[in-house]
Amino acid sequence: MGKVVYFISDAHLGSGADSLQRERELCRFLDSIKDRCKTLFLLGDIFDFWFTYRHTVPRGHTRLLGKLAELADSGVELHFFLGNHDMWMFDYLEREMGVVMHDEPEVFEIDGKRFLIGHGDGLGHLDKKFDMLRKVFRSRFNQRLFALLPASWTFPIARRWSDSNKLLHARQDTLHYLGDEREGIVLYCKECLKTVHFDYCVFGHRHTPLTMPLAQDCIYVNTGDWMLNRNYAVFSPESGKMALLDFKG
Repeated sequence: MGKVVYFISDAHLGSGADSLQRERELCRFLDSIKDRCKTLFLLGDIFDFWFTYRHTVPRGHTRLLGKLAELADSGVELHFFLGNHDMWMFDYLEREMGVVMHDEPEVFEIDGKRFLIGHGDGLGHLDKKFDMLRKVFRSRFNQRLFALLPASWTFPIARRWSDSNKLLHARQDTLHYLGDEREGIVLYCKECLKTVHFDYCVFGHRHTPLTMPLAQDCIYVNTGDWMLNRNYAVFSPESGKMALLDFKG
C-alpha cells in the first residue's frame, strides 16, 4: 500500500480543561499513521495561542512537539498553515524541525490532483470587523510591540480573549454549514475556480466536518476539528479520493 496524505486542524491545544487529553489523543493518532503518512498538513489553530519570543517557548504542548519532530526525522513532509489563533508562531517549527510554514492558502499538486489548501480565516470578507482585527494582529509593527511585553502578561490576556471569542461563536450557533452565500471559504473557493481548476479545496477554521461538490469535478472538504469531533481527512494517491474520518483511538 502506498503512502497517503493527512489533514488535521483546530485542536486549540491550551484551551479547555481537556486540552491535555486532546493532545494525548492527537499524539496517538499521529503514532497510528506514521508508517503510512507521506505528508501531513496541519491546517491551523492547532494551538489556541502561540507567540514566538526570541528566547522563550510557550509552556506545554511538549508531547505534540516531540511527535512532530519524530515524524519530521522519519521523513514525513510537514506543512503548517497559520490559523487565526496561532498566527504568531512565525518560524519556530521551521527552525526546529523543518516544517514548511504558510500564512495564506496555497496550491499543491499531489499525485496528479490539484489542491487548494489553507486555514480559512478571513476568506470571503463577510465579516468586516474580523478583517480589521486580522490586519491588526498580522501587522509586523504590532507584533514587535507585543513582543516587548512579558509572556506572564500576554498569555493570560490572549487566552481570556480566545475563550470569550469561542463562547461568542457557540452562542451564535455558527458551528454548522450556513449556506453557500454565508460561508466565506466557499465564496473564496468559487471565486478561485473561475480561473483555475482544483480537484479539492481543503480548509479548516469552521469546526464543521464537511465534504460537498463546489463545481464540476471539484470537492470542498472542511476538516472539522480536533476539539469535539477528532476529525481528520486523508487523501489516497491509489484511489485519487479524499475521505473525512474521525479518530476512535
